[in-house]
Amino acid sequence: MSNIFERASRLRIRFESSKGLLTMEDLWVLPLTSEGGKSKVNLDEIARGLHREIQAAGEVSFVKPASEPEERLSVAFEVVKHVISVLMAERDAAVLEAERQEKKKLILAALAEAENKDLTSGSIDELRAKLAAL
Repeated sequence: MSNIFERASRLRIRFESSKGLLTMEDLWVLPLTSEGGKSKVNLDEIARGLHREIQAAGEVSFVKPASEPEERLSVAFEVVKHVISVLMAERDAAVLEAERQEKKKLILAALAEAENKDLTSGSIDELRAKLAAL
């Protein structure tokens, strides 16, 4: 299988949406879904529309080569699925990174608290000795 984006660009594929035709570049900035059922264009809406069109096109032949409309639909669907999978992976990686950063912040706070506790523990004479050593 050749590069899906090369095939899509050679076929000059555009993606139908409720706001008009979109290019491949437009797909990368769309949300995966719309929040609250708003009518905002999203990748899930586009993928479901393409899937319905493919199903409505009828039976697939494994012997005859696909006609141009069938190929266009197939390539468009593969492009949208690829964009969705990449964006979902990036979203999941961002969530993991945010969790890692939050955990790091908590550990640093606990470390600072432990160091403060160590610094303030001891008798008045020991604390004066520590101060004098500075």
